[in-house]
Amino acid sequence: MTEALRRVIERAAKRRLSTVERCGMCAGVIDAQHRHVWDGHDENLLCVCTPCSLLFDRDAAGGDRYRLIPTRRVRLSTIRAADLSAAGLAVPVGLACFVKREDGQVWAHYPGPLGVTGASVDTTVWRALETRFPILAGLAARVEAFLMWTRDRSPATGEASLTERSFDRGGDEYWLVPLDDCYRLTATLRRHWRGMTGGAVWREVAAFFHELAQRAEGAAPCDRVDQWSTTPAPLPDRSHAPSPDWVQNWSNA
Repeated sequence: MTEALRRVIERAAKRRLSTVERCGMCAGVIDAQHRHVWDGHDENLLCVCTPCSLLFDRDAAGGDRYRLIPTRRVRLSTIRAADLSAAGLAVPVGLACFVKREDGQVWAHYPGPLGVTGASVDTTVWRALETRFPILAGLAARVEAFLMWTRDRSPATGEASLTERSFDRGGDEYWLVPLDDCYRLTATLRRHWRGMTGGAVWREVAAFFHELAQRAEGAAPCDRVDQWSTTPAPLPDRSHAPSPDWVQNWSNA
């Protein structure tokens, strides 16, 4: 074995070791499927092993800093786009996540190919939505989200865009989800967006919501925050997501 070849093999081995996922609390090695904890000081998600996740299974266990990301996923099948418009909720894009803060203020996050932008939601508008759909009043602050995909329809006309008509993607989606699902959706957009309108990314987004429904039925545990590994055929493989620099973009939104 030449010296140059030996160095190449050693570098490859070091890269493999560096990709081992570790717990953000105890630094122990964790499985591909694991829970996440919200760090309120750094405003970020931490991957945690099973023993550490059990430490935060009670609401007050993490004090003012740490909160375990819940696992409930609920399809809000009674909500329609007309309901949101009637309440005065103006959503400028098709994909949006709404997250409540500890003071009751709600922020809208709009994931896109360059990360996430955000804006506060009028309190009166949100209270009207909570009155009509009480489940929204039960959103756990910081760790759950109201996730919607209106399939690129124009709020003014209700007409579908050319991107949507390129394949059958079903109806609009409204969900109550764990916050880490929103992170995964952002990763999907950032990895697969092509051109000005996204290209095949919308097929990936459709697959994301298909898998979301499967998880809601099977109550599967969350996997790593920068990975969405199961893709139904014949959709493209999505087993490896990019470096999670989008996490910082989300936190600053």
